[in-house]
Amino acid sequence: MHAATTAAGTRPAGTAAPSAHGRLKAGIAAFALLHTALALTMAVAPHAFYRAIGPFGPYNAHYIRDTATFYAAFALAGAVSLARPSWRAPVLFALLVQYALHSVNHLVDIDHAHPAWTGYFDFATLAAATLLIAWLLREALRMQASGACETTQQRRNGP
Repeated sequence: MHAATTAAGTRPAGTAAPSAHGRLKAGIAAFALLHTALALTMAVAPHAFYRAIGPFGPYNAHYIRDTATFYAAFALAGAVSLARPSWRAPVLFALLVQYALHSVNHLVDIDHAHPAWTGYFDFATLAAATLLIAWLLREALRMQASGACETTQQRRNGP
């Protein structure tokens, strides 16, 4: 039996490896969905968000709903970039800057969360997400430079 070799090992013949383009789109879609869920939770149930995810400082529903608008904007921009490849790198760059700054902010306030473990958990997950976004951006830039991401117009016109 012939098997295709991948970075993760071997795969039975006839099973295709996920394309880099497919992984990039899946990553962007996952962040768009995450940001949609965060925005909705923050806008509709700010106190629940505060208790479960953001227990830093005094509760302020207005500021939590304000922050929800940023997540909603990132969700929309990410969703649009799925159909418009030229948007991917700029959207991912903005997202990378936001997550890196957000991570630093959580590192500074790491001991101010209640319960204390959430400060460390929040920082670790934000830092991991920052690294993932950096990888997605690198892939988007690589594909853009190589012309691997075709535009909708190019698909319509054919080769």
